[in-house]
Amino acid sequence: MSRLYVGNLAHETTEADLRAAFSQFGEVVSAKVMTNRRGRTKEFAYIEMADEASARAAMESLRGTQIKGRILDIVQDAPSGQRRDRHSDRGGRRRR
Repeated sequence: MSRLYVGNLAHETTEADLRAAFSQFGEVVSAKVMTNRRGRTKEFAYIEMADEASARAAMESLRGTQIKGRILDIVQDAPSGQRRDRHSDRGGRRRR
């Protein structure tokens, strides 16, 4: 699987909108629009595609296109095994 970050979404963009756009390029495993505590979109989403080739094709074809009047910003997310620990680059000892 390959995960894509999709930014600059309109508030009214739904997961169904994203599935429709990305499914042209291959199997969409999941589409998750991120929301705040009040349920309002944070204007970005994560799309998981079944394979790397589909994700790359979707990213290259859809980057810069519009959904609901907003130009999409799409980047490939780090593979799950390669994500950095957000605390790993801090110096010093851990407090207990």
